[in-house]
Amino acid sequence: MFAKVNPWQFHAHPEVWVLMVGIIVAYSYFLVRVGPTVDRTRADGTVEPLVTKRQVFQFSAGMLFLWMGADYPVHDIAEKYLFSVHMFQHILFSLLAPGLLLLGVPGWLQRRLWGAGRPAAMLKVLAQPLVAGGLYTVWLVFSHWPVAMDAALRHEPVHFLMHLALFSTAALMWFPVLNRNPDLPMLSPVGRMVYVFLQSVMPTVPAAFFTFADGVIYRFYAHVPRPFQITAVSDQQLAGAIMKVWGAMILWLVIGVMFFRWTAADEKARIARRRVLTWDEVQTELERTQAPTGG
Repeated sequence: MFAKVNPWQFHAHPEVWVLMVGIIVAYSYFLVRVGPTVDRTRADGTVEPLVTKRQVFQFSAGMLFLWMGADYPVHDIAEKYLFSVHMFQHILFSLLAPGLLLLGVPGWLQRRLWGAGRPAAMLKVLAQPLVAGGLYTVWLVFSHWPVAMDAALRHEPVHFLMHLALFSTAALMWFPVLNRNPDLPMLSPVGRMVYVFLQSVMPTVPAAFFTFADGVIYRFYAHVPRPFQITAVSDQQLAGAIMKVWGAMILWLVIGVMFFRWTAADEKARIARRRVLTWDEVQTELERTQAPTGG
């Protein structure tokens, strides 16, 4: 039954604002106070800048998606009214924010945060492709188990911990794709594309379950007010479509970008391997192969 409530009523989330500001301040502090004072020259002669404009943009975009999912209005509508918005929130927390945040961390900062010591030892185990992909898939399935989902929706601390686990396992899932430190788990270009393709296949089962179920799977959403003129079953079917279609679109876009970068790099390497002859070398070769004239 559709209810006359105001889903757009503003609710402040100061804990979210404090967390977002804290992450941004920490990122800025590392860049300004902890990072090298000059650009670093790598062993191969190339220059590693302190931070690039692209990295700042990627980190900012990751923070934007993280904030969108955690704050008003997405958070409030997802928790009080619509499972489809909840699924959109999960897309932000798993497929968009973690990868962009990882891309936005410069190489020297990655080495400082998790490139050595205990963090590196843990990542060598947890970020192996089979382990990372498996942990993300298991958590994705468990977090959509009706008992777990209903408990999260009824208890805010449980909901926060489940979202934190989703974000963390998603970051691990992205690590073998985005890592460029050869001492830590890293896939080849073709391996990265196959790995991401498999991630696009994994949500098919739960998405189909949501789309083709006859009744409402989550009791919580069966009894909440419905201010958007959409039934609980239709809302659930829309959530399944978002999980499968939107999720697959994002992952296939990533595959497309990786494919074109791989082919461009391969072509550049082939061109670099071609040796350009000087004019003196051409002239010497012509003199060597020129047929002798008869006297």
